[in-house]
Amino acid sequence: MSERQATQPYDTKAARSPLGLGLHHVQLALPPGEEEVCRRFYVDVLGMTEIRKPPVLAARGGLWVRADDLEIHLGVEEDFRPARKAHPGILVADLDALAERLSGRGVKVVWDDGFPGHRRFYVTDCHQNRLEFLSPEQG
Repeated sequence: MSERQATQPYDTKAARSPLGLGLHHVQLALPPGEEEVCRRFYVDVLGMTEIRKPPVLAARGGLWVRADDLEIHLGVEEDFRPARKAHPGILVADLDALAERLSGRGVKVVWDDGFPGHRRFYVTDCHQNRLEFLSPEQG
């Protein structure tokens, strides 16, 4: 059993492991039968691309989308409840352009300056799941 490392400052480069961890995708839930509503938000509004699910998983319903280095899986949950606190933090190269795109399509953008060193805002998707979009401050 390895020893726990001491808590590091946020900007540390020492947060490494010998396992090579990384993030493949984020899973969010949607109510049964709401794939088309999700397509309108994630594909039409956010500009992501729908990717075909493997046949064995496609039978479960849901929707997978991808753009750049981000992949989101939207899975059907029978007793769906939106994630209002838990959320993905999505890095964006041009945060202002995304905020403008979302606002222009009727999505409420809520800016938050509570994360030092970053600009960020929150939106809720078509089923009230919380999404955070952020970008490190330049300087």
